[in-house]
Amino acid sequence: MDAQTVELMSKCEGVTGLAKPFCEGGTVMYFIALIGFAALMLILERALSLKKMSVNKDALSESLFGMILRGDIQQAIAYCDGKPAPMTNTLKAGLVQVLNRRPDEEVQVAMDASVLRETPKIEGWTAFLAVFGNLSVLVGLLGTIIGLITSFSGVGQADAATKAALLSQGISEALNCTAFGLLVAIVSIFGYAIFQTLIGRAITEMTESTMNLMNVVVSNREKIEAKR
Repeated sequence: MDAQTVELMSKCEGVTGLAKPFCEGGTVMYFIALIGFAALMLILERALSLKKMSVNKDALSESLFGMILRGDIQQAIAYCDGKPAPMTNTLKAGLVQVLNRRPDEEVQVAMDASVLRETPKIEGWTAFLAVFGNLSVLVGLLGTIIGLITSFSGVGQADAATKAALLSQGISEALNCTAFGLLVAIVSIFGYAIFQTLIGRAITEMTESTMNLMNVVVSNREKIEAKR
């Protein structure tokens, strides 16, 4: 057995567990790992951010609308300031217009504009999870091609023992890159799907709350003005 064959066989010798297929996957595995790390960090950041921005819509409506019906618009604004979140910021934008005695149309426009401002905060960089998913598949495919090239590039001039080692190494590199790339893609796309659902729900609840606030203001405008 020649030196090249020994080198190929000993490359990942002594490596066990999950590190072994990573080692056998070659250099491309590091690029896939980098994409996977970025995806996991984004998933963690989005999970923490959405949790921080979440508000109990029913409890908020009960407290806030009660203050509005009592004519305590300033207290309602202060209540929103005490619970900073996209939903409370949006409702506050409408309440400020109510406090300034602006027409109903301006109250609605202020809340609609706030929804547009707050939506990017809710979405964050979530779209990049889909990018990471597609990118990991492509990089994994690149690793597969590199592995196959490695398998067959030197086979023509190699002896039987070296030829077997080259084929084994190249095929192992190709399959491991494919598997790792798909694994990162699955995690990224699954996370993207979950966050898209949560984001859509949050935006819907925010829009619904603006409509409920508008209904309360319109139907109780005279009562609100009389208590101020």
